[in-house]
Amino acid sequence: MADRRIERGNQTRQLILRRAVDLASVEGLDGLSLGRLAGELELSKSGVFALFGSKEDLQLATIGAATKIFVEHVIEPANAAPPGIDRLWRTCDGWLTYSRDRVFPGGCFFYAASAEFDARSGKVHDALVAARADWSRHLEQTARDAQRAGEVVSGTDIPQLVFELAAFLEMANAESVLHDEFTCYDKAFRAVLNRLRAVATDPAALPA
Repeated sequence: MADRRIERGNQTRQLILRRAVDLASVEGLDGLSLGRLAGELELSKSGVFALFGSKEDLQLATIGAATKIFVEHVIEPANAAPPGIDRLWRTCDGWLTYSRDRVFPGGCFFYAASAEFDARSGKVHDALVAARADWSRHLEQTARDAQRAGEVVSGTDIPQLVFELAAFLEMANAESVLHDEFTCYDKAFRAVLNRLRAVATDPAALPA
């Protein structure tokens, strides 16, 4: 019975967090409320409070849940390819697809949440900083692995390359969400490909 209670508690927690990440991507992490989530999901307020305890706990757990979803949609599929320029391309392509397909209704969860908390301090701000730093490090490591594999020109300024690639991705997300249009993703796909072709030892290894 204890195991069943734990399993039910975990299932309820995941249900709450799935709704929380969707809400936060549109309305912000400050828009989250334990009472609101309990009402929308027809759960007892006391049960929801028992799982999270405070709004800050809920916000931190929501960032953690969003990170797992991001990894599943962007990092893991690209990592199925061997280290090289193709994996770097797949990583960028996966990010644009994740944003374009609205895995989160408000576009990229981390872009929206970072804009909300960038000038604040505290645990939520620090968790967002850490999540974005992890993504930047991953993108840079992917680019360096491609260089070590001999598929990115020696001497390429990797930090500069990564900065430019991330800018293309985030610009497409921002423009699409703001204007509710999706042609910006086509522009970003072309921009990323052009930038990668410029540093690839064999541009033909990238999509036409």
